[in-house]
Amino acid sequence: MDRENRLGEFLRARRELLRPEDLGLPPGDRRRVAGLRREEVAQLAGVSADYYVRLEQGRERHPSAQVVEALAGALALEEDAAAHLHLLARPASGRRRPAPRRERVSPNLLRMMEAWPHTPAVVLGRCLTVLAHNALGKALFDGHAFSGDLVRLVFLDPDARRFYPDWDRVAVNTVAGLRASAGADDDDPRLIEVVGELSIKSEAFRRLWARHDIRQKTHETKRFRHPLVGELTLHYESLTVNSAPGQQLVVYQADPGSPSEEALSLLGSLTADTVQLRRQQENAPTTED
Repeated sequence: MDRENRLGEFLRARRELLRPEDLGLPPGDRRRVAGLRREEVAQLAGVSADYYVRLEQGRERHPSAQVVEALAGALALEEDAAAHLHLLARPASGRRRPAPRRERVSPNLLRMMEAWPHTPAVVLGRCLTVLAHNALGKALFDGHAFSGDLVRLVFLDPDARRFYPDWDRVAVNTVAGLRASAGADDDDPRLIEVVGELSIKSEAFRRLWARHDIRQKTHETKRFRHPLVGELTLHYESLTVNSAPGQQLVVYQADPGSPSEEALSLLGSLTADTVQLRRQQENAPTTED
């Protein structure tokens, strides 16, 4: 990722995703590149073409809030992407980055999750790694090569496209959520490691990362094809953990009375049996020869 000209990189990526007709402009002839021309963005934002070129090239890095708002409108940015653009336009603080610390989940949050035996729940870190889960949350994602890392699960796990029937949509939203989680702080060593590895190993990730989609993980309906209980359609809510900035609590539920609720209940029963058997084995007396 280009950490020297983040603002220009973002503007260019979003410009190239738009077509003139999407914004009421004539399509024109002989376009050499996809998307809007720079002068078209400048016209829509009410700034000079020269000024906009300087923004993309990194020769102007701190436009006013009014200009940023105009650019967000010109590029048809959704709320999360517009907020991200404002972050990129702010001057850097100049403070040194603190040494990375291990992401820890509050014991109180863990106890709360464990009290939900019929509701899958996981806690995600800034790079969408699974920091904690309750028993049913573990069972929902269990059995994959990357069960503990939702980004690598989507793009590197050989079972990903079977596990996620709507894989294309999941992939887009996962990358957009990763960018949103990172915010403007894209020089985090963990993020650099994740993006570097996936950019090398997954062409799909590399293409989606270059789009600069920004979308907070909030709520959605997602389909799963679970190896033990089959098809599941679950609604999730993603809640920020105020005591640990960057962490998200994600809670899944099925519609009452639906086949997915029955399948989730079956998965809960299988999980409870497995947990009980493990506890019995751990507490069984040992004998010496």
